[in-house]
Amino acid sequence: MTSSPPPGRSVLGEPGLAAALALFQQGAALSRADVAALTGWARVTVTARLERLLDAGLLLAQEERVNGRGRPATIHRLNASAGALLVADVGASGMRVARCDLAGMVEDVAELDSEIADGPDAVLATVREGWRRLLPDGEPWGAALSLPGPIAYPSGLVVDPPIMTGWNGFDARSALSRWHPGAATMVENDVNAMAVGEVAAAAEGGRHLTDLLVVKVGTGVGAGIVSGGHVIRGAAGAAGDIGHTEADVAGLREDRPPCRCGKVACVEAYAGGWALVRDARARGLEAEDLGGFLTHLVAGHPVARQLTADAGRVLGSAIATAVSLVNPEQVLVGGSLGLAGDALVAGVRERVYARSLPLATRSLRIGPSVLGHDAGVRGLAHELSRQVLLGS
Repeated sequence: MTSSPPPGRSVLGEPGLAAALALFQQGAALSRADVAALTGWARVTVTARLERLLDAGLLLAQEERVNGRGRPATIHRLNASAGALLVADVGASGMRVARCDLAGMVEDVAELDSEIADGPDAVLATVREGWRRLLPDGEPWGAALSLPGPIAYPSGLVVDPPIMTGWNGFDARSALSRWHPGAATMVENDVNAMAVGEVAAAAEGGRHLTDLLVVKVGTGVGAGIVSGGHVIRGAAGAAGDIGHTEADVAGLREDRPPCRCGKVACVEAYAGGWALVRDARARGLEAEDLGGFLTHLVAGHPVARQLTADAGRVLGSAIATAVSLVNPEQVLVGGSLGLAGDALVAGVRERVYARSLPLATRSLRIGPSVLGHDAGVRGLAHELSRQVLLGS
């Protein structure tokens, strides 16, 4: 990869061009008259800006008849293939890297092994090598990364992560900028990225989803909150860290196991993937790691199903409190455990409907993630596309 800025992106710094191009982000097909009506710009201004974007290769134009009648009008669309975006959704024990077009649509994706506890140098080396394979020539217009811990947004600084050894205070966004000078860069919490992806997918399907709780249950446990159409990150980027709140295990457990964060009896210490592996071994089930446990779960092993259902109940008690506080219209459960059959989600439903306020659950829908393992990648690509096309 070269260090020069990607060709064409520099024009977005010219007055009005980013605003003009942003009109086309969601696949809109617009005539000059449409753009004038949406913006209030004078006809000569509209023409000048669209022509500049056409010359830069950022728009495509063709003549089409409206309703099949009259003189054909020139319709403009985003040339999504004019540039590439690179994203990496990094979890506690693996990552998905992807190359996307300028509209945020995934073109190629790869799953790579990594351990977040190995520290930023090792993890980011894996990200960079994955990106090199996906985009061997040229420079991306943007690069984005999600991490399983609190992120100061938009600076990209990792803040006191409970499970990310060696990451505290690491400036992940600066690392991306050093790799790709001139590109838009972004660093986000992994479950926030998932939430953005689910909202974007709903919009593509014609649904206006403004209040959502996404819970990721894999090796660890975390949540992403969308309220009133906005991601809730909190003052220090710690909003949604449901896995490290104290668990309500009344009627289920009497022990108070230590958590990886250093506290005891956290939700994650009962419901996280590493905790289920621990408990499975204690009950005689051979499971070297989370992958081994998931193999038993998918096969329907009764011990794995019982442990997962109980984990869902513990998680459901925590989610019930969140539902009463933020009143989402939908709760989506993702991550490798959340997507492995129905046992975890069933346990969550049981506790949420029993313990949340009736008004908050009257029309609440609880189910598995719609996008599955692609949610984080899609959310990163969607937000990065907005940054690029808005010229920020």
